[in-house]
Amino acid sequence: MAASTNLILLTLGVMALASARAGPLPTTQPSTTGKACHMDRFKSLSPRELQAFKRARDALEESLSLKNHKCTSRLFPRAWDLRQLQLWERPVALEAELALTRKVLEAAAAKEDSALSDVLDQPLRMLQHIHTQIRACLPARPAQPMAGPRPRGRLPHWLHRLQEASKKETPDCLEASVTFNLFRLLTWDLKCVASGALCV
Repeated sequence: MAASTNLILLTLGVMALASARAGPLPTTQPSTTGKACHMDRFKSLSPRELQAFKRARDALEESLSLKNHKCTSRLFPRAWDLRQLQLWERPVALEAELALTRKVLEAAAAKEDSALSDVLDQPLRMLQHIHTQIRACLPARPAQPMAGPRPRGRLPHWLHRLQEASKKETPDCLEASVTFNLFRLLTWDLKCVASGALCV
């Protein structure tokens, strides 16, 4: 009987944890995940890696120049600076930035008439690796009610902006924003998270 009760309690605990991770972003500092978080390697990418991203960016810019797209807003404004966030918030913002970047570039590479597939292959694999590592650095999210007003603050605003962009922006404008932001993500945002408290 005791073993059965323990199994039920364990199952309920796992369900509660899954629900918490799928819930809204916390507005107060949560506990850490307990996973191995190793970001030091990304304080600076190698010249070879940066060259691969440069080729990808140049190819994307050339592809965009052939399209007649008009974008009225900038997805990543000049005010996007991870130093404005609390230390625990920075990997959360970077993870969302990486997720959108991967989604947009994967869509660009998957187009039937796209010549970008080969040039984006290595950068996409690198972004996937970075994304996997950054997920290990995310804070655990406490359970919160599903209903209620959206949390206030710079981080929730940025995350909402990225989420809404996928719904409101055209694919070409998303691609342009991600292309424009690519090297800031790699040489500043990624370095800032990898540097931890030294990024001031």
